[in-house]
Amino acid sequence: MTGRFAPSPTGTLHIGNLRTALLAWLFARSAGARFLVRIEDLDTGRVRPGLADQQLADLAAIGLDWDGEVVFQSQRLDRYEAAIEALGDRVYECFCTRAEIREAASAPHGPLPEGAYPGTCLRLTAAELAAKRAGGRPPALRVRAEAARVAFEDRLHGYTEGVVDDFVVRRNDGAPAYNLAVVVDDAEQGVGEVVRGDDLLDSTPRQLFLARALGLPEPAHAHVPLVLGPDGARLAKRHGAVTLRELDPAAARAWMLRTLGLEEGGAFDPAALPREPTVFDGDLTRP
Repeated sequence: MTGRFAPSPTGTLHIGNLRTALLAWLFARSAGARFLVRIEDLDTGRVRPGLADQQLADLAAIGLDWDGEVVFQSQRLDRYEAAIEALGDRVYECFCTRAEIREAASAPHGPLPEGAYPGTCLRLTAAELAAKRAGGRPPALRVRAEAARVAFEDRLHGYTEGVVDDFVVRRNDGAPAYNLAVVVDDAEQGVGEVVRGDDLLDSTPRQLFLARALGLPEPAHAHVPLVLGPDGARLAKRHGAVTLRELDPAAARAWMLRTLGLEEGGAFDPAALPREPTVFDGDLTRP
């Protein structure tokens, strides 16, 4: 079973990101599996030059290794376009602005969860669609999910299910959407288990829906607890010294292992991992 870690080069990895990477590596290596690194650099407006190399150096600094070459999503655009073509008439054009999407998502709409897109552009008449196209605003592409209910088993959260809205597979700037790219990449790279932060748990039903629609294998999942700042919010630069620019890599790795109830060189048991988030206050001697 192949595992992976897939950072976006839009910001420096902090100790929470690095702990998730360490966990993904431990899941894979403890099972005798391959471990891959993939750079998710499709958001060209936010990607910072040189940051991918820094992220790779930080992973190596905490003792992680990986198999094969690092894959960059920006070099795989043809694969994503092929997947969109394969979806055929499941996709439709969406001309909604962000404000229109927020307004539509705030209204009650049957079985879909709060904040879901209710399929506004799917219901356009032929005349309305022609007028939208003539307006000059480039459309995004959404996949028609029809409020599909998708269930899966998570190794830390147990049985989980979600209702899938019509979500974007290609943005209106032409870039493939994250949910599409990650499904295509995981399938092509043979990823058998996805280990990532539990803030991404809600995106998993969408990705499994796409995998099924495309006839691709479905990886297993483990959504691991996050590291939070002292204010209880997700860890970020505003919390101070949280990256390896300010922290000693060896001390940071030791802190990560302690917060997971692990010892250097000890056995790794995913079932024994904590289920609650960890608070980082800048002191690597605690907990």
